[in-house]
Amino acid sequence: MHLFTTIAELRSFLAQQPQSIGFVPTMGALHEGHLQLIRKARAENERVVCSIFVNPIQFNNADDLARYPRTLEQDSALLEAAGCDVIFAPSAEEMYPSAPVMTFDFGPLERVLEGAFRPGHFNGVGIVVSKLFHLVQPTRAYFGQKDLQQCLIVRRLINDLSFPIELIIAPTVREADGLAMSSRNRNLTDEERALAPFIQAELQKAKAALEAGLTVPQVKAELLNAFAGQSAFSLEYFEIADTENLLPLEEYEAGQAAALCLAAHLGKVRLIDNVLLNV
Repeated sequence: MHLFTTIAELRSFLAQQPQSIGFVPTMGALHEGHLQLIRKARAENERVVCSIFVNPIQFNNADDLARYPRTLEQDSALLEAAGCDVIFAPSAEEMYPSAPVMTFDFGPLERVLEGAFRPGHFNGVGIVVSKLFHLVQPTRAYFGQKDLQQCLIVRRLINDLSFPIELIIAPTVREADGLAMSSRNRNLTDEERALAPFIQAELQKAKAALEAGLTVPQVKAELLNAFAGQSAFSLEYFEIADTENLLPLEEYEAGQAAALCLAAHLGKVRLIDNVLLNV
């Protein structure tokens, strides 16, 4: 396995590898969800590249950026065991010799859910993913469903900029108790970790309620009441949305595709999750 920290090194190596490339972009602090993406890429491509870069321009909270785990040595061992060929782990100075001045606008998709509460976040995602796609030139790029809105942003990026890349969205990988795997989970205290599966449990209840015929307002009211009774959580948003653009649904019809998306703070840790209906 090769580890590169500069763009020049990465480009030089990949130029000598005229093979299909599976690419898994990450911010490190890897868990089993990331490793399943690596294994899938390994099975479907001749070369596997993983980037590890905590992208500062997609954080709108300085404390969140400072707390984000950085575990390159541990990550490298996990990636080698999973079959990764190349790690690209640049510094912020390497990726951004000067502050980017261009901006992306993804339309209504970036102004709901995560975009509404993290202004500028998806502009930062768009810039870094575009740069990485240009550098790696992958055949396929692998993302996890937990970050559903990010997946749709990347799909729009690929389509609008005509990247010759196949987007692979893999199902969310969960702990045994249902908590969606996330690098941020390691920042939870033991008490908070024990409470965290409440998020997925409530999403599953909301899904069942929709399938049972309750209206969108009724389902949202039930979930809001459930979180109001949990003082450890601060609910940021819960939305029942269209799966194509994540715009809120005012009504739900049986058999309709929908995404139930939620973000909540548990202590100092911000957690997101979602479940899909009829997708």
